Amino acid sequence: MLQDKTGSRIPNITFHTRQNNEWADVTTDEIFKGRNVVVFSLPGAFTPTCSSAHVPRFNELAPVLRDNGIDEIVCVSVNDTFVMNEWAKDQQAENIRFIPDGNGEFTAAMGMLVDKDDLGFGKRSWRYSMLVRDGVIEKMFIEPEVPGDPYEVSDADTMLDYINPQAVKPHDVVLFTKPGCPWCARAKGMLSEAGMEFDEISVGEQVSLRAVRAASGSDTVPQVWIDGVHIGDSEALAEWMQRREAA
Repeated sequence: MLQDKTGSRIPNITFHTRQNNEWADVTTDEIFKGRNVVVFSLPGAFTPTCSSAHVPRFNELAPVLRDNGIDEIVCVSVNDTFVMNEWAKDQQAENIRFIPDGNGEFTAAMGMLVDKDDLGFGKRSWRYSMLVRDGVIEKMFIEPEVPGDPYEVSDADTMLDYINPQAVKPHDVVLFTKPGCPWCARAKGMLSEAGMEFDEISVGEQVSLRAVRAASGSDTVPQVWIDGVHIGDSEALAEWMQRREAA
């Protein structure tokens, strides 16, 4: 039975980390004392859901969480420091602090250590997240105890909605472009000036105009999508920006 530790103090644990090619011990007091910290814990570094969803979304929402009073976002996993350091590099998650719980001491003290023998993992952490204020757990989001690796409530959006349901989340933006296209440059400039981060798909060897037509119904670029909605070309984006500013 997993334990909900809401209202309890964080266990007193020392994490053995590797920083700048030297050993450095980090205590829970250093991480949590006098600070507001969001923690999310997961079964393992480099595993599918952890790498494709859990870490990336917390990294994306980190600026909004900071704007809402969070000092740091910490990812904990029952992996050694070398694995966690390499995973941090692979994820390019500069907004998250990766903490190795190599011996599972912290996870066991949290009541979240489980057997993953069926996967050859041994003892690992159950997936959960929590909000910790000055070393006291204010809220925990623990995934349901069902077979597999559920990912329903420990995500970054659930945590942000708890902290501030009215928080404004960043837009999800992607656009098809071509190298040297002036209208593409204009579209990217408008997005950058508005402080909107975006992913860019360049039409060329890997992506053809057929893909652009299939997705947008047009073979001109740029083609822009925001929050799952096809906005259109640079002129349509300019109109969308005007409506956004007027709202």
